[in-house]
Order: sequence, then C-alpha cells, then structure tokens
Amino acid sequence: MKVLPINRRRVWQLFFDAALIAAAWRLAYFLRFDKATPIYYRHLLSWQVFAVIVAVKLSVFVVFGFYNRWWRYVSTRDMWGAARGVTVATLLADLVLYAFPPAHERLSRGVAALDYLLLLAFVAGTRLLARTLIERPRTGIVARGREVLVVGAGDAGQLIVREMQRNRQLGMTAIGFVDDDPRKRNDRIQGIRVLGPTDELAHILRDNRPDEVLIAMPSAPGEVRRKIVELTRGDGIPVKTLPALHELISGDLNLAVRIRPVQVEDVLGREQVDVDLGEVAAYVRDRAVLVTGAGGSIGSELCRQLARLGAGRLILVEQGETVLYEIERELVDERNFTAVIPVLADCGDRSKMRQVLERYPPDIVFHAAAYKHVPMLEANPLQAVANNVLATRAIAEVAVEAGVDRFVLISTDKAAKPQNLLGQSKALCEWIVESFALRDDVATRFVAVRFGNVLASSGSVIPIFRRQIERGGPVTVTHPEMTRFFMTIPEAASLVVQAGSMGGRGQIYVLDMGKPVKILDLAKQMIELSGHTEDDIGIRFVGARAGEKLHEELWNDDEDVGPTSNSKIMRAARAPIDSGWLEEQLDELARLVAGADTLGVTAKLRAIVAEPRRTGSAVLEDTLH
Repeated sequence: MKVLPINRRRVWQLFFDAALIAAAWRLAYFLRFDKATPIYYRHLLSWQVFAVIVAVKLSVFVVFGFYNRWWRYVSTRDMWGAARGVTVATLLADLVLYAFPPAHERLSRGVAALDYLLLLAFVAGTRLLARTLIERPRTGIVARGREVLVVGAGDAGQLIVREMQRNRQLGMTAIGFVDDDPRKRNDRIQGIRVLGPTDELAHILRDNRPDEVLIAMPSAPGEVRRKIVELTRGDGIPVKTLPALHELISGDLNLAVRIRPVQVEDVLGREQVDVDLGEVAAYVRDRAVLVTGAGGSIGSELCRQLARLGAGRLILVEQGETVLYEIERELVDERNFTAVIPVLADCGDRSKMRQVLERYPPDIVFHAAAYKHVPMLEANPLQAVANNVLATRAIAEVAVEAGVDRFVLISTDKAAKPQNLLGQSKALCEWIVESFALRDDVATRFVAVRFGNVLASSGSVIPIFRRQIERGGPVTVTHPEMTRFFMTIPEAASLVVQAGSMGGRGQIYVLDMGKPVKILDLAKQMIELSGHTEDDIGIRFVGARAGEKLHEELWNDDEDVGPTSNSKIMRAARAPIDSGWLEEQLDELARLVAGADTLGVTAKLRAIVAEPRRTGSAVLEDTLH
C-alpha cells in the first residue's frame, strides 16, 4: 500500500496513536491485575518495552495506510481496515516480545487479549469521535445561509447533507428530509429528521417554510421530479436538483458542485437509460478511435465517454475550427486525456482521409458527422447529399482500405419512412453501411445506430425556447399536436458505444426513445420552470416548416424488430440492399451534385428512397451477447 509523505497532520496522528498504544498496554495490566501489577511483570512496563511496542505497532499502522486519510472522512470500510491493522500490529508486537527472554516467560495471555481489545476500541473510537465532532448537528443554532428541504433520504441525500454540515462555504443548512420510505418516517439521518413522504410535501412546506427545495434522487423518473416542482411552485419556493445518474457518472462526482436548477430535461417523464459502460469498454480500451463530427453535440460527447473508457488514442475529425479546438482543449486540459489528435478536415475528402488514416490508423470509427437541421437541408439539397450521403460513402471506403475493425454510423429516426431530405439522405447512409457489411471481401464490421432528437443539442427546440423565454416571448410552436422523441446527449452517446460493441454485420440498432413528447407540453413546462406563466410568456403557433412530419417514427414497415442484450437497444432487419444497384445510384447522385443540379438531386434522391432494390429476405442476426 502506498505510504504518503509525512506532513504536520500525519505527525500529530502518529503521536496521538503512539499515546493510544502506550495507554492500551498500561491499562491492560491495570485491569488484568486489579491495579496492582505483580513484581515479576513489571519489567514489561519499562520504557524499553513501551518503545518496542509503540515502534512495532506504529510501523504496522503506517503500512496499513492509517495516515493516508483524513479522520473527518472515516468510513465503515476504514473501520474494517483499522481492525485488520490493529490485529496484525498486536500479533506482531506479541511475537517480538515472545522472542526475547524473559518476556516469553512472563507475557500474560490475558494482558495480550486486553491490550488488543483496548487498542482496537481506542483506534476506532477516536476516529469516529473526530468525525462525529466535526459533523455534529448544530441544533439550537441559527441556520447558516439558505434553509434547504432535501427530497430523498437515500445515499445521495445523506451525502449532500453531510457536505452541507461539513462545508460552511456552501451556505446551506438542511432542515429536514422528505422520503417515501415509511420505515424512515420520523427517523433522524445525519441528525436531520425525515418529515414525511412526497404526498405530504405541500403540508411540509407550509410548516417549515424552507428557502429552497433540493431533489437528491439521481435515479428518480421525470414524473416524480415534475410532481415536486408543481407542489413547490404554488409557494414560490425555488427547486434545485442533483443531475440524473448518467450525468453524475459522466462528470464530477462532487455532489455539492453538481447542484443546479431543475431543467426541462429533468421532468420530461421518460425513464432514464442506465448503461453500464464498464462492461462494454473492452472493445475501445487502449485502442485508436476516430470520431468524425467530433465537435458536434453527439461527437463531442462520444469523445468524452471514449476518453473516460480508456481509449488509447482519439483522432478527432471536424470541419469547424472553433468546436474542434474546444473539444480538444477540454479533453487535454479538463479531462487530462492527452492522446488526442485534432484533424481539421472534411471527412468526405477521400485523399485527406486516406492521409489521416495512413498516418494515424484507427481500430474503430464512429461516424457522427452530418448536417441535421431539416429546414436548412430542404433549402440546400446539394449540401444534404454531399455532406451526408457522399461523405459517408467516402469515409466508409477509406475505412475499409485502412483495415478498420469496426465502423459505427450515427443515424436518425428521420431515416424511418423518410419524408424530407435529412431522412432520405440518412436512409441512404444506412444502406451504404449495410452494403459494405454484406461484402465478402470486407472485414470491417459495419453497424448503424438510429435514434431521435437529443435534448439541448445544436438546433434542438430547447435552446430555441429558452432564448425566446429570456426575450419575454412568445414561444413559437409549429403545431399543437406535433410530437418528438427525446433523449439526453449522454444517454444517446452511451447507448451508441454499447451498440458498437454488439458487432452485427450491417445491423441497424434503434435506441429506446421512450414515449413521444408533445412539443406544446414541452414549451409549457419550460415556461413554468422559468418562473413565468403563459400569461407572461405567450405561445404562438407558426405552422410546420418545410419537410417536418407531425409525428416521427423509429421503424420502417419492411423491418423486422428483435431484441439485443440491452433492453434499451433493439435491432432492425430487412431484406439486403442490392449493392450493385446502390453503387449506380450513388454514382448518379455524385454526378448531379458535381453539376450543381439541385432539382435533379432532389428528384433522384426521392426516387431512390421510394423504390429501393433489395435481394433476399430479412434476417435477424443474433446479437444477444
């Protein structure tokens, strides 16, 4: 075990433990012989014996890491470590004494047992006492700063209350817990009483009048958070929350600094997806991974998660200079991941990408680069095809030439029953992945991952609504019945990494997006969370934009759906695409783009998607592993 350098705190702890060791040894004789130690035992109370006992036991304590931690943070695990250290120290000290006469003739077994029990009690008791004194509830004292009612008396709630009691600079004092577990009712946890369940929250708020309510339930579903927000809104009490579990995992685990106001992402009502990436990290650990679109919403989050999972090297390919610089600096400066290679390039540039893959050969490619804004692509069909379709073919071909092991395409729910240029272009991207995967001469394992909108991404309605609310409204909604699937960025990236590990050839994996959310309800919730009402911030319906569907879908009619090893990831199977036919269509699209034939590109893309040529029948490949 690592022994830390001595500093003043550790010196005082050593002196204190030396005194405890000496006291336990002397008290053991006092208790064993009822105050009067027989003369033939008194040589064991000499200063030489005390010195040996103290030196041996302190040495063992140091080796067992007794001084590598603060007493104020002592835990149950530390107590078990202390018990092991005291046991070994006592046995070793007794063996040393037995080795030197006349101690071996005079050392009493009763004294040895009492010494062990006393020293164990002293060591454990002093550390627990130190923590108790530091964290003692300050009853009868005026609260420091804001008085906080904590909803959730589980591990997260107890940790945050302990931090409030320990850290005066937070300026927060817990005045009570709210928890639905009936066994905790009226109990005191960290000296703070559990006042009742969430059903009684309105009554608890009236009786206690806190300055703030804190939701300390990282795994709570959105319905629970929304209920708490609604109950507190009438009393004008601000509500803050700890982030959801997937956010805590992907960021700083210091709970105190993660407290933030409740956001619309917290109350959408969908069940948070919990992905244990540790189980699937083996296929990226210590390997070179290339991410296209590395500065985008999904691409940058993929980079963060891949760095945390232990990727050997990240090659970041991005057209935007600013966003590439930002994610590279974040990985290096904030996350201490220095094996980063930023590449400012268009991933559809074959010659450039060949050069990049030859110089920095990747094992895995995550292709996240794409244009994604529906109205923008409707107005710019040439760019939709060039950047989405033709760039995907280019990077896939280069990946095959470079012998890449896995290629993971980020797709979209708009590729299912596509009615706009974004969906049509991404449907072709899925076919490109499918056609490469089915070639006998290609060893690269190609898969695609399809999912819906991600919250707070660039172009998402949430930042748009937030800006409109800040300006005083109105909030513009396209249609009162319009719905969309939503998922948080960390959730989506986590499931993409998981799907990439499943290793199907040409499989389309579709993430469980939960229930669709009405955009109108989303707007109303954001207005309420901002502290306003619909009378303050109006809602105006502006009509659907070019290419927008009223309701998105996740599956095509010709796709068979099957499960995977993760209940939140399904797989779609369909008849294989005719690779020769697809190549002809892509060549024609490339000629139309090169000729800047906008109408020709639009018509050709629509015709390709409307009547795809397929061979054989759908096969659901087994990916339950």
